Amino acid sequence: MVLLVAGGGALYLLFNGNIKSFDPDAISTDRPPEAQADANGNKPVNVLLLGSDSRSGSNSDLGGGDSEGARSDTTILLHVYADHKHAVGISIPRNALVTLPSCKLPSGKWTKEKTGALFNEAFALGGTTEGNPACAQNTVEKLTGIRVDHTIVVDFQGFSTMTKAVDGVDVCLPEAIYEGDINPNLGKKGKVVLPMGKQKVDGQLALDYVRLRHGIGDGSDIGRMKRQQAFMGSLISKVKKQGLSPTTLLPLANAATKSMTVDPGLDSVDKLLSFGLSMKNIDMHDLKFLTPRWQYHGENIDLVHPNVDNLWATLKADRTIDGQDATGQAEAPAASPAAPAAPVSTTAAPPAAPDTNGTGIKVAVYNGTTANGLAGKAGETLKAAKFTVTKTTGAPSTNHATTLVEYGSGQKANAEKVAALFPGATLTPSSAAGISLVLGKDYADANGGGTGASPGTPAPPPTLAPADTADARSADDDICANTTYGSGG
Repeated sequence: MVLLVAGGGALYLLFNGNIKSFDPDAISTDRPPEAQADANGNKPVNVLLLGSDSRSGSNSDLGGGDSEGARSDTTILLHVYADHKHAVGISIPRNALVTLPSCKLPSGKWTKEKTGALFNEAFALGGTTEGNPACAQNTVEKLTGIRVDHTIVVDFQGFSTMTKAVDGVDVCLPEAIYEGDINPNLGKKGKVVLPMGKQKVDGQLALDYVRLRHGIGDGSDIGRMKRQQAFMGSLISKVKKQGLSPTTLLPLANAATKSMTVDPGLDSVDKLLSFGLSMKNIDMHDLKFLTPRWQYHGENIDLVHPNVDNLWATLKADRTIDGQDATGQAEAPAASPAAPAAPVSTTAAPPAAPDTNGTGIKVAVYNGTTANGLAGKAGETLKAAKFTVTKTTGAPSTNHATTLVEYGSGQKANAEKVAALFPGATLTPSSAAGISLVLGKDYADANGGGTGASPGTPAPPPTLAPADTADARSADDDICANTTYGSGG
C-alpha cells in the first residue's frame, strides 16, 4: 500500500511537472460572457484544440525541415453540451479570412485589430516556437461570439507519442500515398508511405496521415480537415473501447501532458482529470465533427454568411446540429412576473431618468435568450440614456431566466445605473473588466419575445440548412467514408 501511494504521488508530480500553460494576461478582456449553469448545475463547455507545427527540438525531424515560428495545422472548436452526452467539433480552416483582434506580443505590446487576416496568423503572431495560443483563442471568440473555456495545444512530438501510447489508430485512405506526396519538394514519386485502404498508424505515419494534403483529392486543406476529423473520431473511439483503466490512461496521460500547452484553467492534473471525466458519458454516435459552410476567395476561404452565423447561434443555444435541445436542463419553473422594461421605439428612444445618465460608461449587450432582436432593443435603451454600447450580440448560453448586469472591479456604481433601466435585473460581480448586460427571458417576455410573438414564446435559433450539416460525421462512422475533398491530385 505504501509503495502504491508513493508511486501514485510520484506520477502525480511527474504529470503536473509536464504541463505547460500560457500567459493568462494575453487573453483578451473583451470576451463573450461565460455560459451560465442551469438549476441542475449543467453547463456547456467550449474547448479550442490546436495542433502546432512548431519545428523546435525533436519536432524538426517529425515535421520535416526547420521552419521558424509555429502555425496551427489543426484547429477544432469542441462544444460539449450541457447534458454532457453530446459534443460537436467544428474545424476552422487555417486559411479562412477572419478579423484578427488585438493580441499580446512576446514583447508585452498589444497589436491593433486587423481585418481580412488568415486565421493561421493568430497562432503564428509573435514568431515564437511556442506559438500564440492566447491570440488564437481571442480570434475564435471574436469569430464566433462564443466564450472559449479551455485551450489545448499539442505539438508534433506529443501527437506522435500519444498515438503510440494507444497502440496505434485505425485509418483508411481511398488511394495510396507516396513519398513525393508527403514531401512535394522531393522531385519524384518515391515509395509508398501509406497504402490504400484500412490500416493502423502511429508515430510518424499517424502524423503523415493527419498532415497529408497532396496526392489525394484536390490537395486542399478541406480534404485534410476531413481526414483529421476521421482520425479524431477513431482515436477517441479506441480509447473509450479500451476502457478508462490505468493500463490505458497512464501512458496516454504521460504522453499527453508532455506535449500540451494549456490555458491556466487546465494547468494541473486535477483540472485535466475533472475535465476528462466530465465527458465520459458522450456516446460516439453523438460526438459529431463538422466544417462550417465555406467558399473559395482566391486561394483562401470565406466562411459563408448567414450559414456560419446560424451555426454559432445553434451552439450558443446548446442545440445539436440536428436540432435537439441538449441543455441538460429540467423543465424550468414559470418565471415570476417582471416589471415591464422601458418601452423602445425604432424611431425614437425613450427619455432617460435623471439617475441613469450613462455618459462615459461602456456596456456590452448580450442576448441570453433564443428570441431575436433583443440585444438591439436593449442597446437602443442604453444609447438613449447616453451609455456607450460596445457590442450587441448573442450570449454563449441562451437559457437565462433573468437579466444580469455583470460588472468588473470599480464598476458597481455604473452597473447600478444600467440595472435601473432594466427592472428586475440582477447585479453580479465578475472577474472580467467593464460592464456586460446579459438579457434574460424576463426581458424577452416584457418585449414580446423580440420577434412579435406573444410574450413567453421566444423563437428558437435558426434551423441549420441540410447543406450545412450534410458532411458532418460521427465518431463511429465508417473510417473509410468522407476522407477527401474534390477530384484530381
